[in-house]
Amino acid sequence: MSIDAYLNKTRREYQLGELDEQSVSTCPFSQFRAWFDEAMKYAGGEPNACALATVGSDLYPSVRMLLLKAFDERGFVFFSNYKSHKGAQLAQNPQAALLFYWGALERQVRIEGAVEQVSQAESEAYFESRPVAARIAATVSRQSEVVSSRLIIEEAFAVGSARGDGESIKRPVDWGGYRLQPRRFEFWQGRENRLHDRIVYDRRNGSWGIERLWP
Repeated sequence: MSIDAYLNKTRREYQLGELDEQSVSTCPFSQFRAWFDEAMKYAGGEPNACALATVGSDLYPSVRMLLLKAFDERGFVFFSNYKSHKGAQLAQNPQAALLFYWGALERQVRIEGAVEQVSQAESEAYFESRPVAARIAATVSRQSEVVSSRLIIEEAFAVGSARGDGESIKRPVDWGGYRLQPRRFEFWQGRENRLHDRIVYDRRNGSWGIERLWP
């Protein structure tokens, strides 16, 4: 089958679940946790993998996959080099969106909100929890900068590895965490005939409103 034929004709019905505004949690964080718990059990892979979309001052959007590392009612936490492309865009425009997609459950969650850096203590604690090799990689990587060859990357990692043991590897000052503070959630459950369930939570005057959207 050609690519065009695949794209035009491949289709399946979504039949695994339903989502009703009368039965969801009144708190979007509780609803997310319930779905995330199910994703950990049934979705396979890395259920904390998500797409992060950012827009800088040039108004060109950018999106990439990353791993969520923590979440609670304060927001959703991920880590990066602050000088990376995403870091530069967030410095220019501290608004972003996350997308979780759990195909095995026919579900996705969209989350939008403001982003701020987490405290240095939070960044230090997470950095110290990483494997030694991952800490070394963070210290030597010039994330998102152009490099002429893979060899240069491997040589930089080798030099970093030769400097000492894990305890001597300190968190770079330009590496740490971000927290997205949600103002809007959308929970999407696939349904038959493309009549998907879409339930939105919007922050209004300190409380969460719940509405259904057309598919």
